[in-house]
Amino acid sequence: MGFGLVVRFVARDAVAARAFDELAREALEGIRSEEPGTLVYVNHAVPDEPHVRVFYELYADREAFEEHERQPHTRRFLAERGQYLESFDVTFLDEIAGKGSSGDRAAR
Repeated sequence: MGFGLVVRFVARDAVAARAFDELAREALEGIRSEEPGTLVYVNHAVPDEPHVRVFYELYADREAFEEHERQPHTRRFLAERGQYLESFDVTFLDEIAGKGSSGDRAAR
């Protein structure tokens, strides 16, 4: 069953938001090339809230998320993100069903 999370980040200011985006971009390079269990990992900007970013992450299962957390690119992101942020909030998600979900793919 799929496992996901949504994280809302609030950067200190516009300069910090740009630096945060670069840090996230660098992490995404490793995620794309080294994490087959990471199904979706997207950094979103929020209209009318220029300092806010929302990550949507979907993993094949909890173990894939834990493997993601162990990766050097993720560990670097987690260690360095705080310097750019006022706050962040994490919401973990357990998949029930949906189009494009891991359960939907498994049914094929």
